[in-house]
Amino acid sequence: MSETKVFLLPDLGEGLTEAELVNWLVAVGDEIQVDQPIAEVETAKSMVEVPSPFAGTVAELHGEPGQTLDVGKPLISVSSGPGLEPTQTPVREAAETYREEEKAGSGNVLIGYGTPGGVGTARRTRARKGSASLSLVEPEPPTPAADAGDLSLLRTRVPGKLGAVISPLVRRMAREHGVDLGELQGSGESGLIMRRDVEAAISPRRQQESAELEETHSAGVAGPSESQLETDPRSGLSIVSRTPIRGVRKATAANMSRSHSEIPEATVWVDVDTTALVEIRASLKKADPHNAPGLLAFIARFVTAGLKKYPELNSRIVSAEDGQGVQSQEIVAFDGVNLGFAAQTDRGLMVPSIRNADKRSARELDEEIRRLTAVAREGKATPSELGSGTFTLNNYGVFGVDGSAAIINHPEVAILGVGRIVDKPWVVNGELAVRKVTELTLTFDHRVCDGGTAAGFLRYVADGMENPGAVLADL
Repeated sequence: MSETKVFLLPDLGEGLTEAELVNWLVAVGDEIQVDQPIAEVETAKSMVEVPSPFAGTVAELHGEPGQTLDVGKPLISVSSGPGLEPTQTPVREAAETYREEEKAGSGNVLIGYGTPGGVGTARRTRARKGSASLSLVEPEPPTPAADAGDLSLLRTRVPGKLGAVISPLVRRMAREHGVDLGELQGSGESGLIMRRDVEAAISPRRQQESAELEETHSAGVAGPSESQLETDPRSGLSIVSRTPIRGVRKATAANMSRSHSEIPEATVWVDVDTTALVEIRASLKKADPHNAPGLLAFIARFVTAGLKKYPELNSRIVSAEDGQGVQSQEIVAFDGVNLGFAAQTDRGLMVPSIRNADKRSARELDEEIRRLTAVAREGKATPSELGSGTFTLNNYGVFGVDGSAAIINHPEVAILGVGRIVDKPWVVNGELAVRKVTELTLTFDHRVCDGGTAAGFLRYVADGMENPGAVLADL
């Protein structure tokens, strides 16, 4: 006799209570296996594939793409019958397996449940209405010698190609821009389709769309009339779009709002002559073009040294309540620095952090900055990489601006911003000269220190940038 099991959206951990359903990977009527990816969901931390803990036939999909689902609510219903046995592993027990594998960095299973090594694939029992040009295919079973990497490739094999797509972000980008992955040749290892491959396919498509739009305008074809657009009652203007705040942007908005409402922040800033630092970096790049640390890595080194000298800025305020209901606060100091840095991605602003940054050289910091930036932009950063910082460094100079009164990344107590480096007139030894100048801006929580401490830290970092040789010799 057939039995229907309802799979609830599992506990996502890290304080996350909801996820946006991005895409279904199965349809009603599909036969699925244990650990087969059934949906792509986007949380405030990252985009992931959700595997099924049951085997059977898909009976119902609880939700539409773009909908936000709460943890504990139904995600999918699966019917099992003779020959279609559900997994015998309880979800709670499997969740512990996931957490242990996550700690080990295996990446084998996702989102708090599932069993390792599953390679379930969909077998179509009836046609899906309006199916796209890509469909799920059943790959040949892996040999016993296949490793975890081979299994991941089999799960995401593109029909008719040796290449594969592993990153959900890449698949989503292709889907949103109408790129047929089956027509792409991957530039990654073993033909892996990378983000750059999809971007290369999108570029000519955009040019074609632009040309078609110009032709349309030339032909006098009108777009939607103002009478067809919704009117904003306050301004009287037509509304051209509505964009829900979800995922990373929703989490960022909530965090910034909390920071602004809870933290009594103050800001200090200073102009810095970085000519010597730029020259040192140029000489290193000339000697070794591929391994010279970037300027941000040197600044990060001065920051970590400065935080050892002024540890108040590398702390956190924690609220507590005693048995009598009396609220109290305490400043928690840390042994070490996890340095966060702002990284702009397609999914919004993210702040990955370098663990034990104070124990790393400028070269090691540079390598970690590059690695974390890449995984953040690919949507592969782990919750621990995105939520463990104790101080944030924000290089907004890459956007061509000089300064900014940044909002502190709650629950941290300070953030240092670096503006663009530009040629400016500067007095050197009583003489006017053209120097490489940038602006440092420190926003800090006035509850943990006063202006003297903040200014002392800012001046320490500025001195390091102006006289890098002298400061680096002591680090």
